[in-house]
Amino acid sequence: MATYEPKNILITGAAGFIASHVANRLVRNYPQYKIVVLDKIDYCSNLKNLNPSWSSPNFKFVKGDIASADLVNYLLITESIDTIMHFAAQTHVDNSFGNSFEFTKNNIYGTHVLLEACKVTGQIRRFIHVSTDEVYGETDEDAVVGNHEASQLLPTNPYSATKAGAEMLVMAYGRSYGLPVITTRGNNVYGPNQFPEKLIPKFILLAMRGLPLPIHGDGSNVRSYLYCEDVAEAFEVVLHKGEVGHVYNIGTVKERRVIDVAKDICKLFGLDTEEVIRFVENRPFNDQRYFLDDQKLKRLGWAERTPWEEGLKKTMEWYTTNPDYWGDVTGALLPHPRMLMTPGVERHNWAEEIKSLTSSPAEASTIAPATSTKSISDAPQKPSYRFLIYGRTGWIGGLLGKICDKQGIPYEYGKGRLEEPSQLLEDIRNVKPTHVFNAAGVTGRPNVDWCETHKQDTIRTNVVGTLNLADVCREQGLLMINYATGCIFEYDAKHPEGSGIGFKEEDTPNFMGSFYSKTKAMVEELLKEYDNVCTLRVRMPISSDLSNPRNFITKIARYDKVVNIPNSMTILDELLPISIEMAKRDCRGIWNFTNPGVVSHNEILEMYKKYINPDFKWTNFTLEEQAKVIVAPRSNNEMDASKLKAEFPELLSIKDSLIKYVFEPNRKVPVN
Repeated sequence: MATYEPKNILITGAAGFIASHVANRLVRNYPQYKIVVLDKIDYCSNLKNLNPSWSSPNFKFVKGDIASADLVNYLLITESIDTIMHFAAQTHVDNSFGNSFEFTKNNIYGTHVLLEACKVTGQIRRFIHVSTDEVYGETDEDAVVGNHEASQLLPTNPYSATKAGAEMLVMAYGRSYGLPVITTRGNNVYGPNQFPEKLIPKFILLAMRGLPLPIHGDGSNVRSYLYCEDVAEAFEVVLHKGEVGHVYNIGTVKERRVIDVAKDICKLFGLDTEEVIRFVENRPFNDQRYFLDDQKLKRLGWAERTPWEEGLKKTMEWYTTNPDYWGDVTGALLPHPRMLMTPGVERHNWAEEIKSLTSSPAEASTIAPATSTKSISDAPQKPSYRFLIYGRTGWIGGLLGKICDKQGIPYEYGKGRLEEPSQLLEDIRNVKPTHVFNAAGVTGRPNVDWCETHKQDTIRTNVVGTLNLADVCREQGLLMINYATGCIFEYDAKHPEGSGIGFKEEDTPNFMGSFYSKTKAMVEELLKEYDNVCTLRVRMPISSDLSNPRNFITKIARYDKVVNIPNSMTILDELLPISIEMAKRDCRGIWNFTNPGVVSHNEILEMYKKYINPDFKWTNFTLEEQAKVIVAPRSNNEMDASKLKAEFPELLSIKDSLIKYVFEPNRKVPVN
């Protein structure tokens, strides 16, 4: 087997944990190689990790982001890079549940930028992509053979999904453009210099501080651990002996339960496990086991050298010698760490939150989920509310503010753009809301046809923006009331027009005729994964303000011709106050947010003629004729509002609500 000899190596993410050990090893062992390291210095990076290499003549550090195409291209050309070892990534699974878009940006987009630069420059002889064992998904508990390199990828969390996505790009560039790629998938790594959001350094630092060791779930999850220097040696072997186009598992068949890791650390510190270990709420999804087949890399000559007991002792000694290496990491020691380094995240007394775990084990096992918005008190108290509303310039958002004024509820409108998670976090830090209302969105002006020619803008707000806000709210433990649409259904054989059989909350959307509806159906499906969201399906909204151009009555009263078809509709004067009550009641999930029953266009215009303008006239045309003058088809359906009616028995039918809230207050025709 031929041995590959690089000349100029670019290592991304080299101020991070694993990559710094690899960089230091290569600098030390191969003075003839030039090692250029690129790192943007994220929260889990530390320039001190590279201290052994700073004085070496074959070492160069560059601060920068792999997502910067100009910088990457510049480095490849000016440094004559022939080899890339790509470590840079967001890697902490807990963070991916609360800030998943950052993982997509770093892990997929950043990898894509690197690959494209390699394609353009045409000088790369090796591209080693560092992935993870988590892309395989959960291994069966009774499996005796681990996942081999050709096993199916079945990622189960946002982090592993982005790593699998990056792998697909790497493979595609290898096949489409002949890029000489190699991929590695590794087990968990531990050792000196690791940022303490990870299990082993976190437990060591907590033990050093005399604090409890929080374990997700029951601690039965099984993981395999490799000492960092053994892993650095594995990358040294892959660099020189790995075959282009191949994947290599870097793993061990020696497995340990999380509870056993905690007990081993307690033993090192002489702690009583019964007193120290606390069981806390599990992750949204926590794979039970990852198990790798490690034979392929062993055939290249690599082998695990450091026994578990020796590696753990070395790691403990390093942290006890360097207790302040990472500065204030109290927030990372939480059972479920936040994205502490994300701009806009409010700092608070993390230490007190950790110390709250020092209750008895029985009490600790019943700790409330972080996403709960309820408080418990022995004495009845009047709840104190404060709302954060998005959509200030919109119709619904403006009405929400007026309702809050009337009810005496403090509120503020969000200033941040939905496309920018850091700005949303800044809003929450400043406002400190109890609930968040999302009335922002793109519907198109003058109508949804606008979305057909502005698809990227529609996606950016209706999909990405809404998911950003749901993500941030979930991470901050906040309920989000999301004003969605019922225009994702159309009459069909099971729900025929005039039958009284409406679409229910659990029904699958069947109308994708407009791009607007397509984006709303897409985001609704994704929001099902967020237990902190209450989705309200609004349809053809109507209010008592007949001068508002968004009002359905105002629209059809100005049309030359209208179709005549029954639809479910939302009377905002009645239902928006109900949405505020739903927030107070902590309602979640999907709700058809319409008045019971249906009303046709002609029936509404007959009321308009009766109450507003007795001389009003209109002309009907068919759906086929309508299709000739609009760009995108329109949704027509009946929504089943029985779930909402059961929660709010006083809810009026659509026709009664129209009379009470819209036509009677606006009556211009005297009563006979």
